[in-house]
Amino acid sequence: MVGKYARKIGTAALDVLFPPACLLCNADVAQAGLLCTDCFGRLHPIGAPCCDACATPQTAQAYIGADGLCPACERHHPLWTHARAAFLYDQASRDLILQLKYADRLENARFLANRMVQAGQDILTSDAVLVPVPVHRWRLIGRRYNQAAILAWALARRTGLQCVPDALVRTKATSRLASFSPQERKAEMVDAIAVHPGRVSQFAGRSVVLVDDVLTTGATATVCTQVLRDAGVASVSLLVAGRVQAQKEVDLDFPVMETTM
Repeated sequence: MVGKYARKIGTAALDVLFPPACLLCNADVAQAGLLCTDCFGRLHPIGAPCCDACATPQTAQAYIGADGLCPACERHHPLWTHARAAFLYDQASRDLILQLKYADRLENARFLANRMVQAGQDILTSDAVLVPVPVHRWRLIGRRYNQAAILAWALARRTGLQCVPDALVRTKATSRLASFSPQERKAEMVDAIAVHPGRVSQFAGRSVVLVDDVLTTGATATVCTQVLRDAGVASVSLLVAGRVQAQKEVDLDFPVMETTM
């Protein structure tokens, strides 16, 4: 009890010395780790109507089928079961995510994870295991951390779910996929990810929530899902901070999504 009050007093003292600031514009906010009203208004949370399988927001409920799927996913359902995203990937959410990814702004993870929990309430079941999309060790040396693992740990603290940060490993270094076509992404990801042999027993037969920062066309997420299913996982769902709007070109093997690295 004493420690609890001491922490509150210490936090209050720090707020006086270093007033909490907006994560994006540094304007004054009531509490650390939040956005000001203007910056929060620039974000676009994803809610209904959106596709159950790819998290793509739809302009009207009429575009969602009886199974909760958009037309593209009705034709070619992805390997995973469900996908949820906190925000549409536009300027404001992009700034939050890229600051986390490249600028050591780890405090952004807590804000993003809180919103991801809201978006993914139905897939964050008590038996679910959180597994981040991996980065290759050479890229990890450059960045010093995996932003997907940071988000997964923040989700674990928020929900109490088990997190297995090294469940998946990158077996080869891949190029950045942002400028690749869907076919090029597919080819680049062949044999690029594997399940850590020492971690299979921790999630075999259970539901896995695959965590990443951004979902675009789905090449990386598809490979992750396939190796997890091959290892005996019961189901895989995706949970990301940002969802890129579906692209016009749809690859039949990797429909309308892909996690960035």
